[in-house]
Amino acid sequence: MLQTASRTLWIDYLRSFLTVLVVAHHSSLAYTTFASFDKVAYINSTHPVVDTRRWVGLDIFENFNDVFFMSLMFLIAGLFVVKSIERKGVTAFLRDRFYRLFIPFLVGGTLLNLLAHYPAYLVAHGSGSLPAYVTDFFVVEQWPVGPPWFIWVLFVFNVVFAFIYLTNKSLLGSKPLAAQSDGSITKTHKPVKTLLYWFLFTFALYVPFAFWLGPGTWTGFGPFDFQISRAALYFGYFILGTWLGKVRFNESLFGTSSLLVRRWPLWLSLCAGVYTLLTIMPPFLTNLVKQGTFSEITGYLIYFSIYMLSCTFSCIAFLTTFRALVKKPNAAWDSLSDHAYLIYLLHYPFVIWAQYLLLELPFTAFFKFLITLSVALLGSWGLAIQLRKAKFVKQYL
Repeated sequence: MLQTASRTLWIDYLRSFLTVLVVAHHSSLAYTTFASFDKVAYINSTHPVVDTRRWVGLDIFENFNDVFFMSLMFLIAGLFVVKSIERKGVTAFLRDRFYRLFIPFLVGGTLLNLLAHYPAYLVAHGSGSLPAYVTDFFVVEQWPVGPPWFIWVLFVFNVVFAFIYLTNKSLLGSKPLAAQSDGSITKTHKPVKTLLYWFLFTFALYVPFAFWLGPGTWTGFGPFDFQISRAALYFGYFILGTWLGKVRFNESLFGTSSLLVRRWPLWLSLCAGVYTLLTIMPPFLTNLVKQGTFSEITGYLIYFSIYMLSCTFSCIAFLTTFRALVKKPNAAWDSLSDHAYLIYLLHYPFVIWAQYLLLELPFTAFFKFLITLSVALLGSWGLAIQLRKAKFVKQYL
């Protein structure tokens, strides 16, 4: 098993890769064909800065990320929670989560978000004093949450799980699966059955709530905002991560000799194939609903089913691909992994300001996207390296 201390190399590299996807995701949002900007209240815009240059390819990229990457991030966040609680105790664990998650959320949700959203205010109003902007930020825009929403939600998940674990330590089972002396878990588990259960689990956590609440519904107050239709999905994936950590996923389900891992090229192909189906299906389903062949509910059920199948295959594909291919450390990726959390916290102002400064330049949407991604990733990475020289920051972030 490749790991340092309580970490696992391939998981750390996957986590840092997903962080890069987050930066790329936000870098693309100014240039999608569906982007819109509301000058009255930019909180109602699809993104704080929207360019006139658009490219449908970035729609496809953005939606691919949206299907799976936050679910997978919550799963990964849960993998080492049980070990951490057992090593530190519940009180110390919660104290560490408070310093690592809640305090950075407060900083990111206020100071960094204030810095990030000023270009949106300038686009909406043309000019304005800083006091007027701050008033607008808190009163009109109602304290936009931005990327830090993930951090406060993860903090709540950690707190809830810690109290569940405190009251019922046997909740996840008393004996790790990998503890079986004959290694039968690795040898006999059936990938198709694993995928079926994973899909049904994902479907149950999302589809009923998407029908009930609407797939794009957000709720909350101020920075404590989240996508309510995905709350069960994200918490379910977090709990799945805690369970996988309990059963020693690195030697069992995701062991190098596991059939699931050995077939990673198949899952990667199915990930691409199912997402392609998800991309081309909506017009056909819409026509079938208009023709009366399907009811509207049936059309949505088919679409949501493919959506969750895409989420399932994407998660499995990235987990197994990184498990199979990450063999030894790489200096650049080690640095990216060490600073991934701070990159997540710091990247948004770089994204918005880069997009704002590129507004009037006659570049293609894709080129502007590449510039924004480079500025945001390298800028936040470089700043993270400097900040981690401080003892307190390095200890918790």
